[in-house]
Amino acid sequence: MSKVLVVSGSPSPSSKTELIGDHVARRLAEYEWHTGHLRVRTLPAEPLLGADVSHPAIARALEQVARADGIVLATPTYKASFSGLLKTFLDLLPQAGFTHKAVLPLATGGSVAHLLVLDYALRPVVHSLGARHVVQSFFLLDKHVEFQGNEPRILPESAGKLDDVIEQFCKSLITNP
Repeated sequence: MSKVLVVSGSPSPSSKTELIGDHVARRLAEYEWHTGHLRVRTLPAEPLLGADVSHPAIARALEQVARADGIVLATPTYKASFSGLLKTFLDLLPQAGFTHKAVLPLATGGSVAHLLVLDYALRPVVHSLGARHVVQSFFLLDKHVEFQGNEPRILPESAGKLDDVIEQFCKSLITNP
């Protein structure tokens, strides 16, 4: 069974991006993938910012990435780019840290003006880490997410498209193990 790791790079504990990461992990579990969710904001700041890969929490996070067959990168959009928190974590990975992995880039944001963050900011970093396959990325407008308690409800304008991207990601795990 493939292992998929969602890596969310939002600094906010009440992040829509993180909840969407949880949603994607649950959906992938429905396809019987073993899923985990690494919330970069929960890693200790000093070793993260100091690139202390020997720190136990940082070493565990890097090992989670190394053991995964698929990676979902979930980021909010800040200043027309992906989060600095996610970039800081990705910088800790070895140069070939995504070799043999399928990667699904996801971003949330308030305007379609930020749509290209995925292709012009995040995708080059993912490719530089040696990803085997980067599936179609997905940008989710903040206004397409409503909350029912702590659970996100994705509005129909985006729900079907996100389902298609998740299915495409699952197929990439199956066809290229």
